[in-house]
Amino acid sequence: MFWKSVVGKLAITILLLVSFVLFILTILLLQFFENFHIESAESDMLQTATKVSVLLEQHESRDLIAETTERVKDPASRVAILYEDSDVWVSEGGDDNLSRLEETWLQKEKLLEELDNNNEIRKQMLLPDGNTEAMIVGIPTPDNQGAIFVYQSLDVIDQTKAETTKIIFLAAGIAIILTVIFAFFLSTRITSPLIKMREAAFDLTRGEFDTKVPILTHDEIGELALAFNRMGRQLKFHINALRQEKEQLSSIVSSMADGVITLNRNGDMIVTNRPAERFIESLYYENNRAVSSEDRKLPDELNQILLQVIEGETEVLHEISLQGRNWVMLMTPLYDQTFVRGAVAVIRDMTEERRLDKLRKDFIANVSHELRTPISMLQGYSEAIVDDIAETKEQKNELGQIIHEESLRMGRLVNELLDLARMEAGHQQLQVEEIEVEPYLKRIVKKFSGLATEGKIRIELKHNIVKQTARFDPDRMEQVLINLIDNAIRHTCEEGHVTVYASNDNSELSIEIKDSGSGIPEDDLPFIFERFYKADKSRARNDKKKGTGLGLAIAKNIIDSHHGIITVKSKINEGTSFTIRLPHKRSS
Repeated sequence: MFWKSVVGKLAITILLLVSFVLFILTILLLQFFENFHIESAESDMLQTATKVSVLLEQHESRDLIAETTERVKDPASRVAILYEDSDVWVSEGGDDNLSRLEETWLQKEKLLEELDNNNEIRKQMLLPDGNTEAMIVGIPTPDNQGAIFVYQSLDVIDQTKAETTKIIFLAAGIAIILTVIFAFFLSTRITSPLIKMREAAFDLTRGEFDTKVPILTHDEIGELALAFNRMGRQLKFHINALRQEKEQLSSIVSSMADGVITLNRNGDMIVTNRPAERFIESLYYENNRAVSSEDRKLPDELNQILLQVIEGETEVLHEISLQGRNWVMLMTPLYDQTFVRGAVAVIRDMTEERRLDKLRKDFIANVSHELRTPISMLQGYSEAIVDDIAETKEQKNELGQIIHEESLRMGRLVNELLDLARMEAGHQQLQVEEIEVEPYLKRIVKKFSGLATEGKIRIELKHNIVKQTARFDPDRMEQVLINLIDNAIRHTCEEGHVTVYASNDNSELSIEIKDSGSGIPEDDLPFIFERFYKADKSRARNDKKKGTGLGLAIAKNIIDSHHGIITVKSKINEGTSFTIRLPHKRSS
């Protein structure tokens, strides 16, 4: 709407202000000119009366006085002379509505009485006919025995006043028209920069911070436009700074391995990253609740923690177990100055740490267990020799042989632990060479021919060699193959077989050690590469040579250091298959 705009409001305000001033001024001017015309007419009539008075003083001829009076008076007025003998002479007039004055009427209206009390009278009254309103002035004659009255109709004054009123109203109308034009011009000139600023402000709300308002003047509006442009530049700078900070914070939160959840006081999740979303999904699944992208409420299980953080204004540490995983959540209050406006929760998956801690404890227990048996045997058999319990030389040699075997077993255990520790610490350097695959594998398999024959086990090598050579550390790889083949023979019964399959193409070297032994239980398969893990010993065919439980762990570390992969497949009473894959092109 026009009157709701700044242009309309300013124009209407100026127009109303000017109209009010013109209205007051018109009233005052009309009153002024009305009084002015009346006073001017009365002054003219008094001047005529004075001239007639002079004539009466200088001449005695009434005819001459009458003739002269007719000439000096205004045609629109009439003159009435009251002589001392009460004779009344009234001049002719151009206005037929002006009736003649009579002494009785003058007496009735008490004009003569008022004239005696004053030197002159000025009055507006009805003439004797009762229809005409006239303006009358009067002065006494020079001898004070009579009176001179000059009167004329007020219609003349009214006509003059009407003409003056027309002129005033015309001037007022012209002034209003000029005011309207000036108001629109002024308001448009003032509001045009404001309209541009409004459009620029809308552009700012849409993110167009390069918008500038043209500076057309150097007054306050120009300074406002300059300040607006400066504000736009500052807004762009600060918005960009906030955007960069937000993107940086978002990148930090997204790249965190820990889950992060930002909450308000009502429990609404404002910011979450992917680990936190996985935690929430697991929590919903645990409580048989559907996950909804629209539902951003904190689960009820964690609301009590949020209330505790907000009411106590302190951080709370809480541990949660979900789907076999351990989560630790640290919730800290967020402040808006001194007011707690929400909380931030950092969630860490502690499953691996708990597992590693358990592995450390199990490692110490396993090492203690593995060392306790040979140490006890060394101590017992050595005491038997010292106390001469073994009487014959053969018995002493037998005890010494047991002590020797157990000491070798302890040494082997310590050496394997040291090797494994060096590999896991990355201190083991590989001596990689270009090795011919077929002769290398034949040599290793040949080493076990005697052991296999002794156990009535058939061992053979099968190969599909496309590329004759491969690059690896021959000593370390031989350690892996010996461990795998030895395990295969020890867990294979008589009349069984152990087969080594080898293939070497342009992409990788693949070696599979397959046996027809007792197999590995499915529950044990995920753990066989862990340190000191041993499957059920009752499945081992040969119990004379006891393992340390570190062979497969060492083998996996050696294959990992070659950037390869070792996998296992097994079925109970059907056999086990270990597969090694070494890529020719290794990633750094």
